[in-house]
Amino acid sequence: MNLDLIALADEHLSAARSAPHGRSAHLVLHDGVLRQTVIALTAGTVLDEHNAPPAASLQVLAGRVRLTTHGWADELATGALRMIPKERHGLTAVDDCVVLLTAVND
Repeated sequence: MNLDLIALADEHLSAARSAPHGRSAHLVLHDGVLRQTVIALTAGTVLDEHNAPPAASLQVLAGRVRLTTHGWADELATGALRMIPKERHGLTAVDDCVVLLTAVND
């Protein structure tokens, strides 16, 4: 399978901009315990605090996001790649943005 990640990001950012909840997501890869999902969010959209999978990373394909946990926040811009904390966390779109979430679930 060969995907154009940039085209997919553009497609979902456009969908997020017209969605009433300001987001659009698409599971692009699912192979056993590995999952990769493109998530597009409009500025100000929040993914409320949720549990972390056993292992995960977040790559910002476009825009800026704020990754938060209790008492801590990290702002990430286009091109940034970061491990997701093991504790409950949330994500806020600082700008219109697209991220690639890579997660390994047991």
